[in-house]
Amino acid sequence: MSERPYSPSCDRNREPILAVLLKYFADRRRVLEVGSGTGQHAVHFAAAMPWLRWQCADQAEYLPGIRLWLDDAGLPNTPPPLELEAVATPTPGFEPPPRSAAEVGFDAAFSANTLHIMGWPQVHGFFAGLDAALADEATVAVYGPFNYGGEFSSDSNREFDGWLKARDPASGVRDFEAVDALAAQIGLRLIEDVAMPANNRCLIWRRQA
Repeated sequence: MSERPYSPSCDRNREPILAVLLKYFADRRRVLEVGSGTGQHAVHFAAAMPWLRWQCADQAEYLPGIRLWLDDAGLPNTPPPLELEAVATPTPGFEPPPRSAAEVGFDAAFSANTLHIMGWPQVHGFFAGLDAALADEATVAVYGPFNYGGEFSSDSNREFDGWLKARDPASGVRDFEAVDALAAQIGLRLIEDVAMPANNRCLIWRRQA
C-alpha cells in the first residue's frame, strides 16, 4: 500500500483555518479547493463541514496522493480530485466540471499556501480561473503570508521570502494590495482579513451579484 503524503504544516494550521471557514462557509454548498497539495486539509474540512461538497483540485503529480487521503477517509462529500493548474493564460482545463442546469458553478473556493509558490503570471491565472468557475455571490478564502504597503509583516516572513526566491526567483510573498486588486477585477470584494498564527492571514472575499 502506498504511503500517503504528509505535511506537518497542514496539521498545525488546520484548526485555525477551520474556525474561519466554519463562519464563512456555513451557508455554502460546493467548494473548489485550488492547490489541495497532500489532501490533508480536504479530508479534515470536509469531515467537519459535511454539508459541503469539497472538490479537490491540483496539478496531475499531486492527484495520486490526494486520492489516497480521500480514499482512506471514505467521506461522501469528497468527489475525485480534478486536474487543474493556474497558468498565465487560462485553459479550458481550469473550467469547472460539467454540471446540471440547476447548478451555477462553485459557490465557494479555498486555497492555502499557494500564491507565494506561483509566479505572478500564474497568480493572474488563478483569479482568471476562479472567474470562470465561481457562481454569483461566491465566497473565496485564501490563506497564507502577505505583505502590506510593500513591507514584510514580520522577520520570519522576510526570511521565508528569501528562501522562496532562492528556490524559485518567480515566487515570493505577495503584496496584499496587488492580490486584492486582482480579486476586484473578477467582482470579489474583501469582507474580512483575519490574522492567523505564524504571521499568516486568511483573506475572505465575497463575489458581487
